[in-house]
Amino acid sequence: MAIDYKEIGKRMAARRKELGLKQYQLCEMIDVNYKYVSNLETGRSAPSLEVIMKLCGALDTTPDYFLLGTDSDGMLTGKELADKIGRLDEKNKKIISGILDVLISNS
Repeated sequence: MAIDYKEIGKRMAARRKELGLKQYQLCEMIDVNYKYVSNLETGRSAPSLEVIMKLCGALDTTPDYFLLGTDSDGMLTGKELADKIGRLDEKNKKIISGILDVLISNS
């Protein structure tokens, strides 16, 4: 199986944008230069394992997301869940809140 660095870069850029981060902010978070992040996002450079792990921490995701496009456990991150709930209208937010209360009380 060949590694598609362009797809990894697309996922990286998409996740960064989902979190509202600029490239320079991500650079600071993972301690690399701007040109390197740009090259990663366009697939011109291949990230090392160390960089992938730093990206996972900074972008609140898993290596599976970058490499395969999926989370290893299929779970949403807290940020992804909050983003989805944030897009709901007030009525649906109340419904989700009630569902969460029931789930928590049954745990």
